Amino acid sequence: MTAPAARLNRRAVGAWCLYDWGNSAFPAIVSTFVFPTYFTQAVATDAIAATAAWGTALTLAGLVVAVLSPVLGAVADRAGGQKSWLLAFTLFNVAAIAALWYVRPHADFVWLGLVGIALATIAFELATVFYNALLPTVAPPSHLGRVSGWGWGVGYVGGIACLVAVLLLFVQTETPAFGLSKEDAAHVRATSPFAALWYLVFALPLFFIVAEPHALREPVTRAVRNGIADLVRTLRTLKNRPMLAWFLGAHMVYMDGLNTLFAFGSIYAAGTFGMQLEEVLTFGIALNVCAGLGALAFAWVDDGWGPKPTIAVGLVAVILFGSALLFATSKTEFWLFGLLLGTFFGPVQSASRSLVARLARPEHRTQTFGLFALSARITTFVGPAILGWVAAAAASQRAGMATVIAFLIVGLALLWWKVPARVGAGT
Repeated sequence: MTAPAARLNRRAVGAWCLYDWGNSAFPAIVSTFVFPTYFTQAVATDAIAATAAWGTALTLAGLVVAVLSPVLGAVADRAGGQKSWLLAFTLFNVAAIAALWYVRPHADFVWLGLVGIALATIAFELATVFYNALLPTVAPPSHLGRVSGWGWGVGYVGGIACLVAVLLLFVQTETPAFGLSKEDAAHVRATSPFAALWYLVFALPLFFIVAEPHALREPVTRAVRNGIADLVRTLRTLKNRPMLAWFLGAHMVYMDGLNTLFAFGSIYAAGTFGMQLEEVLTFGIALNVCAGLGALAFAWVDDGWGPKPTIAVGLVAVILFGSALLFATSKTEFWLFGLLLGTFFGPVQSASRSLVARLARPEHRTQTFGLFALSARITTFVGPAILGWVAAAAASQRAGMATVIAFLIVGLALLWWKVPARVGAGT
């Protein structure tokens, strides 16, 4: 297996981070700020019903990701071609994002929007498995936390740049770019193919610069058979790797909370605070600035303190500011607590990735990141489903969003009591 480089390959690190800059267009435009707001206010007829339907779509997408991610990771470790897998899911994701152009502002297109976001989410999450598995290839052990943090930081900056471009070219202008009309929401729908192009252009350098990790290079049919068998053995032997098992359990719970928060943040802003698309975009830009600064600032903390304390500090902050956000009664309070909360998104995500990179055995690297994705998605239906049910039962988005805090608290407790401060490969 390939050992991590003895020194930092800056070209490879740059290309790897640039992919994060590119794929940030999906969370920034499609899954968090623009498309959910458009879907809630222009496509669906009722904000609460839209919240529940959106939750169902993400639930089904999460189940598909949960099933496929560890299996594909195990197969890739044996057949090789991690970059080919990454390219395939990247192109699938780009196509699915671009196709959202056809979701017009009418209730007849609700199902097309839901199917589109589900397919795009599946492709994005599966591509992320193979992207994350390349981290130990581009970063030596001494720099895992920093490079992971740099990637998240660059990704957030990319999200900012993409949101600014969308705001100036399509939303905050009397004459949208490319001669688009505001009739039939063409200027808003165009943000999806724009995001797809953004993703594709900035993702390409990785495929030319980052080296392909070595693998067993088994024939595909044998790799599928052996990879699944190997995955089953790994799952059975997790009891012999308690630190990995407990971390995956903690990650499963707190990421269920964070994923639900990401998915419903703009819907909450639009439905509870009446924020229009332009306001949501402006907030999204500011949020990405804070999140990017947080990821970059904590990149060195991860390598210094270790990933566990970094994750714990981030979760405590998200819980505190998230709780305050539930009691916000004005847009000013929403902005204040939302931006403070967003500052700690990046550190939690980045340190989680670097912790897995430290735990992963070289021969099972992609498989381990598949399990990492599984832990983030295996119960992904629970958060959105509970939020949707509570929101519908209480006829309140605020009540639904309150369920997120419980997931974060339980995940933090598992992390703090069961995962040691320092971890290493094979733990």
